[in-house]
Amino acid sequence: MELSVRLQAVADMVTEGTKVADVGTDHAYIPIYLVEHDKNPSAIAMDINRGPLKKAEENISSHNLENKIETRLSDGLKQLHLGEADSVVIAGMGGGLVVKIMEEGTLHKKYVKEWILQPQSEISKVRQYLNENGYCIVEENMVIDEGKFYPMMRVTEGTIEEYTQEELCYGKCLLKEKNPILKKFLEKEIDIKKEILEKLHQTRGGQVAKRIEEIEEETDRLQKTLSSF
Repeated sequence: MELSVRLQAVADMVTEGTKVADVGTDHAYIPIYLVEHDKNPSAIAMDINRGPLKKAEENISSHNLENKIETRLSDGLKQLHLGEADSVVIAGMGGGLVVKIMEEGTLHKKYVKEWILQPQSEISKVRQYLNENGYCIVEENMVIDEGKFYPMMRVTEGTIEEYTQEELCYGKCLLKEKNPILKKFLEKEIDIKKEILEKLHQTRGGQVAKRIEEIEEETDRLQKTLSSF
């Protein structure tokens, strides 16, 4: 099983030897990869939709892994029994949904050793939720896959830390490590903001002036963050 750059980076974050539950598994690529490469002994592939789950079952069968990977129709963590998984992967969905799944699955907190999260949006919301609810981000990564930027994190139980707005937006670990992909992301975001400003300056009106001010503030914040690299 060959994974995309994004999925490979997610799989690489999973600790070897743990029992894995992949929430929103889609085609079960991550569980198949982990078990097939003997990184993890077993996995549970979970999805809320029957279509992707059926495809996951076909993929698992074609790799002869039915005895090691189980599939479950599940809304988030609802069909995962307490203590069944040490590692929970939640990847490829919006940040709001990631938070919802974790909120609804709080009973799993004392049993799960690590959460591998790869939210597609609202990253700062996810980081803030984790920090306010007794989780600690111990590892972060960011990759580029087909021109898109994908941040991800490995999370364990922890205590509340002080986070700046910059750290919530871009990741404390990524900033500390001066992650080169984050640097590229910041540079691209600055270019996008400058293009928007150029177009806005050609327009008139009170609302436009307010929007220009907002974009300029966002650009300043991005440039300040970039200057730390």
